[in-house]
Amino acid sequence: MCFRWSLLLFCCALGFAQAAEKPDLMHGKTYSSAINPDLYWVSEKLDGVRARWDGDKLISRGGQVFAAPPWFSADFPDVALDGELWIKRGHYAQTLSVVSQKQAHEGWKEIKLMVFDLPRHKGSFTQRLQVLSQVFQANTSPYLALIKQFRVQDEAELMKNLQQVTRQGGEGLMLHHQDALYIQGRTADLLKLKPVQEGVAIVIGYKPGKGKFQGMVGSLKLRDKQGREFYVGSGLSDQQRKYAPPISSMVRFKYQGLTKNGLPRFPVFLEIVK
Repeated sequence: MCFRWSLLLFCCALGFAQAAEKPDLMHGKTYSSAINPDLYWVSEKLDGVRARWDGDKLISRGGQVFAAPPWFSADFPDVALDGELWIKRGHYAQTLSVVSQKQAHEGWKEIKLMVFDLPRHKGSFTQRLQVLSQVFQANTSPYLALIKQFRVQDEAELMKNLQQVTRQGGEGLMLHHQDALYIQGRTADLLKLKPVQEGVAIVIGYKPGKGKFQGMVGSLKLRDKQGREFYVGSGLSDQQRKYAPPISSMVRFKYQGLTKNGLPRFPVFLEIVK
């Protein structure tokens, strides 16, 4: 299990203020180079916490009502908005810690709802962006912002933008088909594009498994050539957990950029380097 999901499960255990109906969210699939990028709107993929504003309250993807202070949403419009609760790049853990508390608190002053869609509008995504632009012309809330959407001509320009965003600490890009309707579930009209990098590191230790991995290796402790030490558990098969790569062996792993502490983000074990 990756760090983000482990943290999310931990914070969800803290609870929210109350339950609500689970929102019918639209989710993206992984980018494929088979598409025509010029048919899509592009935006930065934020490392925030998904939220639906229903015109009255903020609801999590799981149907829990966020305990946001009344002043946070006092100037929000009375239309449904889809977005991410976000502080800034590289602050996912801090964002999750703030918004997962059962009681409203001052930490919400650091948060913004970064809006990227208008879920109740029946038109295409391009039409929804036009309406969102009108909605935000009247916006006076310091806690509400519209995510910038832009166009690219081809995949080369798309990848150039991806490199620029990730160099600045961003997570990746989202591509939304210009003619897409807002539908519930995972769709190829909404695509996630994140850089995947590979590295090699030496095994220097183990972390014992828990639960179904009791008595096996939970994760490998690795040290890469830069001297960074970190754990990798995702990607290990049950057989590899029973008979883990020996100490001092070299392994290959993939990851998605670096955390704010300079460690590989979401590392996944690939193979033992022979």
